[in-house]
Amino acid sequence: MKNSNILLYLMLTGIVSGGLCGWIFGKEMLIVDWIGEMFLNTLKMLVIPLIVSSMIVGIAGLGDIRKVGRAGTNTIIYFLSTTGFSVVAGLVVVNIMQPGQGVELTTEIPDKVAGKASVGITDILKSFVSPNLIHSMAEMDILPVIIFSLVFGGVLTTLGEKGRLVISVFDGINAAIMKIVHLVMYTAPLGVFALVASKLGAAGGGDMFLAELLKIGKFAATVIMGLLFHAVVTLPAILYFVAKKNPLTYFKNMSPALTTALSTASSSATLPVTLECVEEENKISRRTTLFVIPLGATVNMDGTALYESIAAIFIAQMVGIHLGFGEQVLVFLTATLAAIGAAGIPEAGLVTMVIVLQAVGLPLEGIGMLLSIDWFLDRLRTSVNVWGDSIGAAVVDRLEEKYAEGGETS
Repeated sequence: MKNSNILLYLMLTGIVSGGLCGWIFGKEMLIVDWIGEMFLNTLKMLVIPLIVSSMIVGIAGLGDIRKVGRAGTNTIIYFLSTTGFSVVAGLVVVNIMQPGQGVELTTEIPDKVAGKASVGITDILKSFVSPNLIHSMAEMDILPVIIFSLVFGGVLTTLGEKGRLVISVFDGINAAIMKIVHLVMYTAPLGVFALVASKLGAAGGGDMFLAELLKIGKFAATVIMGLLFHAVVTLPAILYFVAKKNPLTYFKNMSPALTTALSTASSSATLPVTLECVEEENKISRRTTLFVIPLGATVNMDGTALYESIAAIFIAQMVGIHLGFGEQVLVFLTATLAAIGAAGIPEAGLVTMVIVLQAVGLPLEGIGMLLSIDWFLDRLRTSVNVWGDSIGAAVVDRLEEKYAEGGETS
């Protein structure tokens, strides 16, 4: 525990010092970009074998297919509910703050957004399966890999001794990967320093970042307020009342994962650290952790859904389009479902943004106004995504415990 605290303090020091260096020295800090990339790529290197082994071992650990169905149902209900709560929080805050009033639309449709305009529901559904699983792994298209692993793990539980032998192999792979995670985390303070410093440097340093921020500062403040409410009020309330856990203790134990999410802006890259914090620090059962966390890192995007609901209303306010109650309900439904369903699409965040805007007839040019500070807000919403995943594991584990207790007493 003492070593983990020291590592956490070093990571926080890395983030703060990286921010200061990037702010002061600007583009000169791009010289450390390769260090950050190496750290990020090392984490990503572990993601695919970790997801495959975790999902297979997690499914096998649940045992009876009825338990798999129950745990899966509870997990999906939690994901849908918390994503819905986050969108509601975003809509309430943006309607109160009115960040788009008085802001002039000055951008064209960004090139990387234009190519996403043709993406529809059928594309999202087709992304659930892949004709080439190896290609999906290479491209980090994680959703097809998760679906295959779920089915593969479920089938292994029906094969008796042969299945148990294969499951034990994947259990060993999972344990080995987690050992590697321990080793990689010793480089985390340097890695997060380089990531933060180079990213702020790429933005032009403190002066240029501040100038961009001031253009749409009220929008950024609205997003931060919404994220804070969801992370500090909604999710801890669920953790306390449903999972019966102390939110402060749980948060402290999740700090290494949240710090990694803040510096990498990637739920997938943070996955190895999230698994370690949930299982080893917060003592959530291994079978629940290995089932819920990889799934959550892919499809549970509370922070992203909240951001996109705020962005949609902000763009509407900016161009003078009034969205009534019916249109905002449509934003709620689209942001909630798209945030979960579009996980297998490359650049899922842009795709879901396009889908939400098109659903209520808003101009895609508005996205260009947000891209200049998106790298900063992306880190905040990723941290909320990871926080939500970790609480989901605690909730599902508690519900499984209650069911087991009920079974024993009946």
